[in-house]
Amino acid sequence: MLMAAMTPGSSAAFSSAVGAESPSDAEIMLRAKAGDQSAFDYLVQKYRRPMISFMYRMARNAAAAEDLAQEVFLRVYRSRASYEASAKFTTWLYRIATNLAVNHARDTRHERPEVQVSLDEPNEESGTTLELPDGNLTAEQVMVRRERMQAIRSKVEALPEQQRLAVIMHKYQQMDYKEIAQVLKKSESATKSLLFRAYETLRDQLKEFV
Repeated sequence: MLMAAMTPGSSAAFSSAVGAESPSDAEIMLRAKAGDQSAFDYLVQKYRRPMISFMYRMARNAAAAEDLAQEVFLRVYRSRASYEASAKFTTWLYRIATNLAVNHARDTRHERPEVQVSLDEPNEESGTTLELPDGNLTAEQVMVRRERMQAIRSKVEALPEQQRLAVIMHKYQQMDYKEIAQVLKKSESATKSLLFRAYETLRDQLKEFV
């Protein structure tokens, strides 16, 4: 596996090497394009968790999220020779991820997800969420919280494809309107409108939990 095969310590060594230079991700990807394996390893390490998180929210399956994240980085590596720093590296990365996630969702839309967990942040290693009880909550409050998270997950999954992608990138990946617009190849105003409609739908459907 690509992520498992990274040179031990290469990411840390690269981070130490660049030091105070603080190159942009695009500049680091250009180094990877030129053949610097440690630069590529650094990007994999930096974006591994966000990519698994993104794919988990699209696939709703921890094992599939790991595999899809792996495939994203394989595609990045295979496409490195054609990379041009004309946009942010994350825009290019999420375009690759979005295309892969959409295709996977369409191919598996009739399958039931193997894992049903909350929309809380997945574990860094597995992509799954451990719903540990909060000592300050009663059993009833824990049940209500879990029911609310399941409802949110269900309603987000039911959104039209473009709205679902936009919500996941905006709320869970902390991407701004401009970058989401670039990933989805829409204008910024169209992206804002897309998100407005999505959040209005969610607000209406989840009003009993608000």
